[in-house]
Parts: sequence; C-alpha cells; structure tokens
Amino acid sequence: MERRFRSLSAEGTELLGQRLGAALWAGSVLTLDGDLGTGKTTLVRGLARGLGIEEGVSSPTYTLMQQHDGGRLPLFHFDAWMEGREKALLADGADEFLGRGGVAVVEWAGRVEGWLPRPRLAVTLSHDTPETRYVTLRLVEDEHHEGGREGPFRALLAGFEAPEGVIEAGAPGESHGSGEPDGPRPVEEP
Repeated sequence: MERRFRSLSAEGTELLGQRLGAALWAGSVLTLDGDLGTGKTTLVRGLARGLGIEEGVSSPTYTLMQQHDGGRLPLFHFDAWMEGREKALLADGADEFLGRGGVAVVEWAGRVEGWLPRPRLAVTLSHDTPETRYVTLRLVEDEHHEGGREGPFRALLAGFEAPEGVIEAGAPGESHGSGEPDGPRPVEEP
C-alpha cells in the first residue's frame, strides 16, 4: 500500500510530518530516504510537533540517535548515513528503541535495511522543483503477516489527509505540473 504527495514548500513538508506524528502510536517505526536537501529532517521536525514535542530537532548525523521527550510519546531519531552504521545500530542497542515505547525514525534507512523491523512506514522524499518535493508513504509489510500488525499502518495510509500546502500526487512518471515527467534522479552524497 502506498500514497504519494507533492509538498509545495518546506512548511508543507513539516505540516505533513506533523499530521503523521499526530496519528502515530507507541512502537511505530518510520524510515526516511531521499537525496540531500529533500526535507528528511524537516519532516522529522513536523513529526516531533505532531507528537507534542516542542524542543528543536536536527539531524543526528554524528551521534547516531537523538531522543526527544516531552510529548505524548518519545521520538527516537536515528541517522544511518555514516559507514558502518549497521554495526553501530546493533552495538548501541538500537533494537531497544525500534518498535518499542515511542516512535522511531531512521534517516538514510536504505543503508541499514536488513536491521529494521517490519511492519514499518517507509517515507521517500525526492526533489521536484527547487521549492517542491514528492513524499511517498509506503507500507513495508511483515513477511510472515503475524497477527495483522500492518493493520494500523494500513488504516493510517487509507485515511491520511494531506495538510494545507500538500496535494495528492499521481504515480511516478505522470506529469506533475512542472512540464517534465517525474523520473529517477541522481543520488547525492554528503
């Protein structure tokens, strides 16, 4: 199951994150992938606000994980950009935070795919224009379908309404209003 949106600004991306954060539950795991500058940390700032967390959120690139408290649930914000992060995730006990009592978000999740629990919500951000972004929300299902644990994610995706400044977008490859078809973009690295 997948939904695709077009955010018209950084504010729209943050509002989308806020709406997601307000709908999440303890044990939710989200993964974020996208090129540099696509709005991953902006989306996480919105998630934090949706959880009622007022403190600032920044990318945890050099610390592996930042914990944000003070809302209805804690937010565990991981960054898997740096080489060897899959080993660090295990050695530092990330499994204690992934899928447990708060909301866990892993940026650059493609680098640690094999270590991540299922089901989870995979969020991919991509450039459209210098101001606009595509945001794709996709359910990554449990291979064993044990106990219908995907149900809450399915309900979230089915009932998700785009906030102001975000519109539902067509499938990749469809025209999106800028005059160019959407297609693969080169991957940027820091």
